[in-house]
Amino acid sequence: MPSHDNILAARDYDRTITADIQSGYHYGTLEKQHEDRKTRIKTIMNVDDDPDTTLTFKKSLEAENYNSSNKIPIEVYTYNNPELALSEFMPNFYDLLIIDVNMPKMNGFELCTKLLEIDANPRICFMSSAEINHQGLREIYPTTNIGCFIKKPVSIEFLVRKVKEELELV
Repeated sequence: MPSHDNILAARDYDRTITADIQSGYHYGTLEKQHEDRKTRIKTIMNVDDDPDTTLTFKKSLEAENYNSSNKIPIEVYTYNNPELALSEFMPNFYDLLIIDVNMPKMNGFELCTKLLEIDANPRICFMSSAEINHQGLREIYPTTNIGCFIKKPVSIEFLVRKVKEELELV
C-alpha cells in the first residue's frame, strides 16, 4: 500500500506537469524533460477502447512503483481512441505499447503499423478477448512483430508479470 507521502508526491508531480503544459511549455521542452527522465523511468502506452480497462491497467501497473522490489518506476499513458493515440504519439518516448486488437475505426494491428513507422523501438503487447490466428495475422501484417500477446480477461498479477518481463524488469 502506498504511503500518504508517496501519494502526495505523485499528486504534486501530476500538478507540476499539468501546470507546465497549461503555462505554455512547448512540445520540445516537454520532450527534453522526458528524455532526461528516460534513464530512470519506463513508459507504457496503453490503447484500448474500454475506459475501464485502461484505468485498471494504469492503476495496477503504476501501483508497482510503491513495491519495494521495483527499482525502476513505470509510467502509463492511456488512450481510448486509437486515432488520438496516433496523433499524440512521441517517437523515442515509449518503452512498451499495450494495444487492444479490436477497436472501432482502427484495429490494433493497423495502429501498431502506423506507430512503428514513427518509432520502431518500443516493444509491443497485443491484447484481445477473441482467439487470434497468428499465422493469418502474419500473412495480413507481415512486418508487424506479434511478439507478446495478452488474452483478456487477464489477472492483474499476470499483467504485471508480463509487463515486467517485456520491460526486462525481472
